[in-house]
Amino acid sequence: MASKSIMVVGGGISGITTALEAAEAGYQVYLVEKNPYLGGKVAQINEYFPKLCPPNCGLEINYRRIRSNKNLKLFTLAEVESISGQEGNFDVTVRINPGFVNNNCTGCGKCAEVCPVDRPNAFNFGLDQTKSAYLPNQFAFPFKYTIDPATCTGAECGKCAGVCEYQAIDLNMQQEAISLNVGAIVWATGWNSYDVTKLSNYGAGQFQNVISNIKMERMVSPTGPTQGKIIRPSDGKEVNSVAFVQCAGSRDENHIHACSYVCCLASLKQATYVREQYPDAKITIFYIDIRARGRNEDFYVKVMNETNVNLVKGKVGEILEDPATNNLTLLAEDQEAQALVNEQFDLVVLASGMHPATATEKIPADMSYDVDGFVVYSPQTPGIYATGCSKKPMDVASSAQDATATALKAIQSTVRGQK
Repeated sequence: MASKSIMVVGGGISGITTALEAAEAGYQVYLVEKNPYLGGKVAQINEYFPKLCPPNCGLEINYRRIRSNKNLKLFTLAEVESISGQEGNFDVTVRINPGFVNNNCTGCGKCAEVCPVDRPNAFNFGLDQTKSAYLPNQFAFPFKYTIDPATCTGAECGKCAGVCEYQAIDLNMQQEAISLNVGAIVWATGWNSYDVTKLSNYGAGQFQNVISNIKMERMVSPTGPTQGKIIRPSDGKEVNSVAFVQCAGSRDENHIHACSYVCCLASLKQATYVREQYPDAKITIFYIDIRARGRNEDFYVKVMNETNVNLVKGKVGEILEDPATNNLTLLAEDQEAQALVNEQFDLVVLASGMHPATATEKIPADMSYDVDGFVVYSPQTPGIYATGCSKKPMDVASSAQDATATALKAIQSTVRGQK
């Protein structure tokens, strides 16, 4: 029997937009997210470019739309295990992992206060720690705590359950599988920052003061591990000089072939972060090409003309560390000056590219992918669509636009399935 419902996999900005557009058009939508919260990478960034406003206001508008829409059912800590069937009539099995906290949770935090075990904070990319009973982030939706089974000793401890007056904690919660029948599926699992530890010539993973751009985004956030202060991870000192290294793993046949599109603007934006905190700091951006389309061109020109911001056209070949000071020396070429650069910095930020989640976690259906793992249109499986950064690198606005179009495609699939 054909189904008029739609499943959206991934709760970032693309998945949320697709789900809401379809639900508000009157279709039953199941939104499946593997994390305990929605928002994806957008929830982790400090500010959008070019307006440099925080993302939480935009996300909260969408969360309010979700709360008020009876057509949308949300599954967190959930992953798709299998897909069978055809356009208009897909049978899907979804695995829901236990978070050990039910919907009685009020977010009071008493469980975390008594929890004796620490864990790396994945939301801050391991730059700090939380307790095993934790709130994923201060603006989490749903706003409730979860318990990490990888670090929690469970019923052997039980301190969290003992202090919860709302009976929100169930340490015996089990994994479960549910079956859904849907007419169309939208895959919106987004992207991960490319693993910069694979760039051995840059010392990422070896030198503490070499960080990725997404870690920089969390560092500068007021809710981040340093409460918004840009400091050197090695010693907590303020910075006098910062280098941004573009195309760290992108446009490289040994890593990500494609240009990740947003990296140039992200580094320009982060240069403004440094400038706000350290007006006299030296900021250098090493680039191959600066890509700033449309209205972003004005933003590029504005940052380029700021005091002490220097753009060097040339690829960084190697980064070396002085073990006595943890200072970093960059070896690069300046193509315009036709000279070699040998310059020292306090902190280096690698503009790591967008690596699609589908590069490592494929859709359990007959789909096609490009060389980097992005989903390409697969006529052999009509009714399953990729959107946003599952399809190609996009910024937030482009992802939302693409998601709206994909919602229409999903609706059309359910209509065809009725015929």
